[in-house]
Amino acid sequence: MSELSGRVALVTGSSHGLGAAIAYSLGKRGAKVAVNYLASPEKAERVAQSIRAAGGEAAIFCADVRDEAEVNRLVAEVRAHFGPLEILVPNATGPQPFIAIEEMTWRDCLDQLEFFVKSPLLLVKAVVGSMKERRYGRIIQIGSEVFERGVPEFANYVSAKAAQLGQTRSWANELAPWGITVNLVAPGWIPTERHANDPQSDKDAYAAEVPMRRMGVPADVGETVAFLASDAANFITGQKISVNGANTLS
Repeated sequence: MSELSGRVALVTGSSHGLGAAIAYSLGKRGAKVAVNYLASPEKAERVAQSIRAAGGEAAIFCADVRDEAEVNRLVAEVRAHFGPLEILVPNATGPQPFIAIEEMTWRDCLDQLEFFVKSPLLLVKAVVGSMKERRYGRIIQIGSEVFERGVPEFANYVSAKAAQLGQTRSWANELAPWGITVNLVAPGWIPTERHANDPQSDKDAYAAEVPMRRMGVPADVGETVAFLASDAANFITGQKISVNGANTLS
């Protein structure tokens, strides 16, 4: 329970899905978790309650993490409630439509870049000063295996995830002298609420191609993030950790 005891963590988009699992994994290890949401305080509060039930500490915070003023307000509110942020997990995402080249617009690409490049930038800018002062910080991005797989009719999303990985690696080198690590966890297709209506045949076909012959679960991602947030990962930075049963090998 004491592995992350007293560490202050912010997980964006953590009222559901992978974000909820990440928040829970951090909270049950003792982190004080800021559960960020945009549209559903009820879901966010359920996540916070699950963390408290596991013996952790959590509070909910509303903000659109694509908006600079809201990000600055969010970070200030978390700091006032818990103290300086030490663990940042930019996880928030939006719709992820499949779009053929002929139909794709630049706006479709920007919609993804706002979540996976702009939002992490705004968040890191808001917390990096205090991390440098403390000479400690964990920044853990949530990527995707799609960058390696080159999923068709998905270039809007895939290209944003590629940019996010480049951002992660550059930040890792820039921030390493201050003891701040920056890594990226890249899940495979892990069903969450957003996949409730996806055909089971599609899930079965995907699982059949995974060397472990199954799909992952949200806790697989949460536990990996918790490891990267821990002192055991002090000397790991600039890395992409794939959580996909060997579906990709880079």
